[in-house]
Amino acid sequence: MRNIFLAIFIFHSSLSAQQIKLMVLGTAQDAGAPQINCKKKCCKNLWENNISENVVSLGIIDIKNKKHYLFEATPNITQQWQLISNAAKRDSKMSGIFLTHAHMGHYSGLLSLGKEALNSNSIPVYTLPRFANFLETNGPWKQLISEKNILLKTIKAAVPNYLSEQLKITALIVPHRDEYSETAAYIIQGPNKNALFIPDIDKWERWSKQIESLITSVDYAFIDATFYDQNELKNRNIYEIPHPFVIESIDQLNSLSLKDKNKVYFIHMNHTNPLLDLKSKATKNVISKGYNIARTGMIIDL
Repeated sequence: MRNIFLAIFIFHSSLSAQQIKLMVLGTAQDAGAPQINCKKKCCKNLWENNISENVVSLGIIDIKNKKHYLFEATPNITQQWQLISNAAKRDSKMSGIFLTHAHMGHYSGLLSLGKEALNSNSIPVYTLPRFANFLETNGPWKQLISEKNILLKTIKAAVPNYLSEQLKITALIVPHRDEYSETAAYIIQGPNKNALFIPDIDKWERWSKQIESLITSVDYAFIDATFYDQNELKNRNIYEIPHPFVIESIDQLNSLSLKDKNKVYFIHMNHTNPLLDLKSKATKNVISKGYNIARTGMIIDL
């Protein structure tokens, strides 16, 4: 399938060797868009035109050190691995994967690292402690460890992880459905700018931190936009899936300056979310209020 928003970016030879690049590799909720067996209007056009949107993921390119990284191992890891590899220099190496939590769209792509597919050699996989224990003690994930396809790297919340002199990653714990693991958000710090990545969280008021303060402290904020409002799901109780609605986030962040609102990029959109449609009224509303919507293929400097 063709990707909905994929853009082509060319790295010029004049770019500084000190630069860190962040690339958006997917923006959809765990099951992607279109979603399996969906016959609703939101997916009909996608099916008919052979169009799809990748599950939420970011890529980081460390140009100087010839390394690149994935955030999330999604069901679309094959395409996303290729996207970030194409954007990086030819001699750049996939040097690690950071995972947020143990829900389908965020770690199931690890299976493609096994001997049935890539049969990778000790690719570092960074997780918080409970998630690491889950991977170590449950199949098929523990086989990836025993076969040395992945090298598990257990990290601690609020403790910086220095990947190079110009790239630092810090995990934060956020409230979410934690059946098998805790849930992480990440602050990605480059030499000049930093980015907050929160693809999944329960309602903002359930978190001990203030999202407004975090946004003012970073340069970019990629935040949960699973549902635009409460009207999207007809066959499930949407209040049992307590993501912050986009319209709630807009209200929550209303006191921010326009400069700080411009830092926000909504991401992790359910297939029902009208923000996936570039021309929808919802998209125009979000943009008119000073916010942004993440699109696959966009690249920013950190």
